[in-house]
Amino acid sequence: MSADLSTNYLGLKLPNPLVISACPLTHRVDWLRQLEQSGAAAAVLPSLFAEQIEHDDEEISKAYEFHTDSFAESLTYFPEEEDYHTGPRDYLRFISEAKKAVSMPIIASLNGTGKGGWVRYAKMMQDAGADALELNIYFIAANLAQSGAEVESRYLDLVGAVKQSVGVPLAVKIGPYFSSVGNMATRLAQAGADGLVLFNRFLQPDIDLETMETAPKLVLSTPYELLLPLRWIAILHGHVKASLAVTSGIHSAEGMLKALLAGADVGMVASVLYQQGFQEIGKILSGMKAWMTEHEYASVEQLKGSMSQENCPDPAAFERGNYMKALTSYAGKPI
Repeated sequence: MSADLSTNYLGLKLPNPLVISACPLTHRVDWLRQLEQSGAAAAVLPSLFAEQIEHDDEEISKAYEFHTDSFAESLTYFPEEEDYHTGPRDYLRFISEAKKAVSMPIIASLNGTGKGGWVRYAKMMQDAGADALELNIYFIAANLAQSGAEVESRYLDLVGAVKQSVGVPLAVKIGPYFSSVGNMATRLAQAGADGLVLFNRFLQPDIDLETMETAPKLVLSTPYELLLPLRWIAILHGHVKASLAVTSGIHSAEGMLKALLAGADVGMVASVLYQQGFQEIGKILSGMKAWMTEHEYASVEQLKGSMSQENCPDPAAFERGNYMKALTSYAGKPI
C-alpha cells in the first residue's frame, strides 16, 4: 500500500508537504504550471516589498498634492484614491492569473518592517484570489536605543493589524534571533498568526575591496541550515496553536522527512530546485514514500512529530544536553 503524503497547512488540505518557498521560481505562470505538474503541493509567490508599497503611497500623495496651493476651483478633478491605480498592480494581477493557471493553493507574500500600506495590500491580495498570506518580516534591529521588547511589539502589532484586515489564513515568516524564540512564537500565534515559517534567511552584505562599496551577497542554502529550524520545530510542536513550516535547508527526501518527524506540517524548498531542476520534486516525494513504506508509516500524519521534543526518547538532545556529547564525540584529527 502506498504511503499517504497528504497534510494540512494553514487549514489547507495539501496532497503532500512539499511547498515552494517565496522565490523567483514562482513569478511566472508557466513555471507555476511546471512546479505543480512536478508534484508541488502549493507555492508562495515572490514577496511584494515594503519599498514598492511606499512608492505607491508616495505617488498617490504627489497626485493629491500637485498644485494644491493654486487653482482651487479644479480640485474636484483629482481622482479618488480607489480610482488611482498606481504601484504594484502587476503583483495583484499575477495572483489572479496564477489562480486561473493552477489548482494548487497560491500563497501571496508581503515583505517589510512596518504597517505602512501592508494592511491595505493584504486585503487586496486576498481579493485577488490568494488562498493565504505569508508575512515575511525582514527587520534588522540596528537602532542601538531600541529594546528587545520594542522589537517584539513591532512584530506583534504588525501581525495583529494584518490579521484583522483579512479572512484568509496568515503565516508569519520570522528569523531565529529573538532572545526567547518559543515565547515569541506563542505570542505571534496569539496575535493572529495561523502558521509560523522557520526561519527567514537574513542575507548579509559583503564588502567589495576594489570598489570599496557594500554589496548584497546571495548564497543558496545548504542541508546544514536545516538543523536550526529542525530544533525549534521539534520544541514548538504540540505547544503552539499554529501550523509549522520549515524553510531553508531541505534538499532531499531525507531533509523533508526530518522536518516532518520534528513536527512540521510542510517543508519549503527552493535552492535545490535551482541546483537540480524541477524534477527534484518528484525525487523527493518518491524518496519519502519509499522510506515511509520501509519503516511502516502509513501516512505523513502518523509520522508527524514522532521525533519532536515531547515524543523524542532523548528530549534533552534538542536543548543544551547534547552539547558536551557532540564536542566529546568528535573524532577529527589535527592536520
